[in-house]
Amino acid sequence: MTRKDSLVFAYYCSGHGYGHATRVSAFARHLLNLDSRMTVHIISSAPRHVFNDSISLGVLYRFAEIDPVVVQPVAYRVDRHRSVEALRSFLARKESLLEKEKKWLFDIQADCVLSDAAFLGCLAANVAGLPSILISNFTFDSVYSFLSTKFVDQVDVSLGDELPMDNHSPDCPISDDELNPLVQQIYDGYRCADLLVRLPGCIPIPSFSTSPSLPAPPWTDQGSNTLLDEIVDHLVQKPTTHLLHPSIPFANSHPEKPLARSIIQAPLLVRGISKGPDTVYSPIGRSRFLSSLGVPEHLHNPDETKILIVSFGGQVFQRPSSSRGSSTGNSSPGCRTPQSYPPTELQQIPDSPQMSKIPPCNDALSKMDRSYCCSSIPRVIKHERSPTFDNLCAMLTKTKSSFKNTTHSYSDPDPSVSDMMFNHAVDDFDTRLLPDSSWIAIVCGVSKWGPDGADEQPPDRFFVAPKYVYMPDLTAVADVLLGKLGYGTVSECVDSCTPFVYVARPLFVEEHGLRLLLAQEGVGIELPRVAYEAGDWASAVEEAWSLGRDTKAEMRRKGMLGVGMNKREEEGALLAGQVTDWVRAWHDSIAQRTISEI
Repeated sequence: MTRKDSLVFAYYCSGHGYGHATRVSAFARHLLNLDSRMTVHIISSAPRHVFNDSISLGVLYRFAEIDPVVVQPVAYRVDRHRSVEALRSFLARKESLLEKEKKWLFDIQADCVLSDAAFLGCLAANVAGLPSILISNFTFDSVYSFLSTKFVDQVDVSLGDELPMDNHSPDCPISDDELNPLVQQIYDGYRCADLLVRLPGCIPIPSFSTSPSLPAPPWTDQGSNTLLDEIVDHLVQKPTTHLLHPSIPFANSHPEKPLARSIIQAPLLVRGISKGPDTVYSPIGRSRFLSSLGVPEHLHNPDETKILIVSFGGQVFQRPSSSRGSSTGNSSPGCRTPQSYPPTELQQIPDSPQMSKIPPCNDALSKMDRSYCCSSIPRVIKHERSPTFDNLCAMLTKTKSSFKNTTHSYSDPDPSVSDMMFNHAVDDFDTRLLPDSSWIAIVCGVSKWGPDGADEQPPDRFFVAPKYVYMPDLTAVADVLLGKLGYGTVSECVDSCTPFVYVARPLFVEEHGLRLLLAQEGVGIELPRVAYEAGDWASAVEEAWSLGRDTKAEMRRKGMLGVGMNKREEEGALLAGQVTDWVRAWHDSIAQRTISEI
């Protein structure tokens, strides 16, 4: 029996958000760059254009609904009850979906299934007799399990008059009796995986390590919603020291699995900046990129103008009812930057103001800052409402405003969930969006600025990014990024040493791993939700810039010289080599066993 010349991978990618898609596309590129003869299929409910950079190298894309969606009415909130209903609906179709994927894997003659982090892919590999590799920093059994947490995520009411409650306030925990049978099915799917490639920003993966186990709420202090010390200790340990669950045998009459389960600690999987002679780190490349966003030339000098990127993925922003008149900013709806992607990243996290100072970037998981889980700051609570830029811009003129926010996954939710209105008086607040006149803001997620789809100019010093702006370039250009806490944004801020002011997602358990990563890398400051919704950004933005400006300046200097710009490519190539070696070893072992039995 001869060795197969090239491998065929089926790469299942969760459609839950931007972070999964960007890192799947990044790793698919590494695989193809390692061996162009490989075939990589990406299967996802995320839209095709999100994977453009890997598709351009030859990746094959297939749309399929292969995982349930966690319902988020706005970027940093989780609707527990609707999420459970979505999960229940998906699991009712699991067996028919599984049979379809099994047949498809046979049709393409797949050698291995990769999954980030769709449990159905691991199940399909098991019934098809194929090895499966889980590539992620978290799994959705933990996410759904965490919906039973007693920590209640409400919105702050201390800013003024109390607002009427909506249909899901207060946010009631889901009972264990209801959750456990559903979570068990997800967990059983992940148990079929044979190798875990654990990404930075991880939380416990209970389907691999025997401890800590599900349910997920006991991993945290239920009052402060912070990780317990013993959980941090587990995450700091090398994964080779973990006691693992044994392999799940293949279904039906497939051969016995030849390799024991194992874990690889991966480097950061992240898309890099656009390549070329003039990258965004060069004066020419920076100026060309900013011009494509409608930023006038006199604002291109980084020594004179600082840039805040505002990216919450999927928000629909509208102009305030009262504006400041003419604006220096211009939207560029027809303009695109290289390799375009929408900033639709949908997972989010907890709500306690802590910050990570900003020393030089590094990759050592063992250097995580323990102070994250040892400090607790009181929260301010208010009832659930949904802020958007319509309201925040109105604060520039001290007016009252109505606004609307829509945050959605790749499949649009029920408008009754996402279309929320919030009226708030701002006369009593000295709110500031930007620290001073040396700052400008570039806002992502806006198609047209103005009521009812009108195309109007944004407020002074605010600019609209094209719909499919290439976020790694935009993040590299930024002095500070303000957004929700998710892997895609975190990884790109870490890679470019861009200070990150984030709004937490208290009910999305992945948050805890990302907080640890930000503490480790020193590029994160939390903006309490009350401050974000009040439009009081300036102090956090200024502090983040002050703490991170030297590191950012050094990154720009190296980028201009081209120093260290291939680091992520080299790390990714090494990981791709490890994965393909593991797959070949798997198939070689089966081949040798077959020969010996003849």
